[in-house]
Amino acid sequence: MIDLRLVRADYDAVRAALARRGIDLSELEQVAGLDERHRNLTTERDALRHEVKEISQQVGKLKRDGRDQEAEGAAAQSRERGERAKAMAAEADAVAAEIHELLLHIPNLPSPDAPDGADETDNPVLRVENFDPDSYGEHQRVPHWEFAVEAGWLDMERAAKLSGSMFAMLRGAGASLARAMVQFGLNRNADLYEEIRPPTLVHSQVMVSTGQLPKFADDAYFLERDDLWAIPTAEVPLTSLASGEILDEADLPMRMMAHTSCYRREAGAAGRDTRGLLRVHEFDKVEILAYATPEQAPAIHEEILERASAAIAELGLAYRIVDISTGDLGQSHHRSWDVEVYAPGADQWLEVSSCSWYTDYQARRANLRYRPTDGKGTRILHTLNGSALAVPRVWAAIVETYRQPDGSVVVPEVLRPYLGRDTL
Repeated sequence: MIDLRLVRADYDAVRAALARRGIDLSELEQVAGLDERHRNLTTERDALRHEVKEISQQVGKLKRDGRDQEAEGAAAQSRERGERAKAMAAEADAVAAEIHELLLHIPNLPSPDAPDGADETDNPVLRVENFDPDSYGEHQRVPHWEFAVEAGWLDMERAAKLSGSMFAMLRGAGASLARAMVQFGLNRNADLYEEIRPPTLVHSQVMVSTGQLPKFADDAYFLERDDLWAIPTAEVPLTSLASGEILDEADLPMRMMAHTSCYRREAGAAGRDTRGLLRVHEFDKVEILAYATPEQAPAIHEEILERASAAIAELGLAYRIVDISTGDLGQSHHRSWDVEVYAPGADQWLEVSSCSWYTDYQARRANLRYRPTDGKGTRILHTLNGSALAVPRVWAAIVETYRQPDGSVVVPEVLRPYLGRDTL
């Protein structure tokens, strides 16, 4: 969440920054008003507590002097002020809780470097790599949900029988290709990123920490009986890994990666293309994530983008880098770049990695702190993440791009050691 002290110290700047997102600012206005009320209540509470303390001292003196009647009157006065102080404390707590709830809904401040825009149509394309629209043959212009099903690599019908629509099942060589992609994604980042296999079911607070809750509850799978949520991305458990701990600045940046299954209800998918693997409820992904100091964060953000895009380049796929505009930024995002791969059969650019910098927004929710080398107090760290290799859409781009006239698919060279074969 955004820093309440910043709202208090420079409300106009915070308001101007959030206005760039094109959002309703009424919740921010409520926070400012409630914060003023909370400070007034705590001031009055503290004044009453001080009076109670002074009167209590007077009561003791009066009793020692044998002035019992006056002491009894003073004691009654002390009790009355104590009750008022207690009522004000309860009211202050209620106001603080209301402020906290509002802050959970207010998005992060966008970076000054993020381009202004209303939605995804305003996202500038920074660069395009390995793309020549005239280079694709007719055999590559067949969508994967047609030929991969016929080849037995993708079984949507039986997946729907087992779990419902928008679930997919990879089989045979298709499943082997997905496994090879995951291993490739892990191995190429193992030089710097520690591999972790976190749980895929987490507590509500873990979802709150990354901004998934309360805003995106309808997009997540909830196990009500156990009060656990199925993670939409490994970002969720990795972000909270050091929650409540104090890290040493010398240990930052702290880099982590994880391969997990991910679960998304895609509640807002109405009207979108959900054929084949374009949008599914369950999928595998390799995620990379880092904790960093504010000073380290910009370089780590660049590093994550380079690793995400380099993986697509090594697979020999066409891709582009998109700069996410203020109107299209996710709630927790300060600055984001998307890596989009081109799938010639679907004839679409598909987002396969969102490389994002959250500043201290998630860390404030998750209570992620570090002790600076000067040893003076603690500070809130920054979090950053991106998909190192998201299976479904990259899988689709691979089989469409590398499809041959005879219907076979050439395996990208970097995947052959993991797959043990040159073609599907």
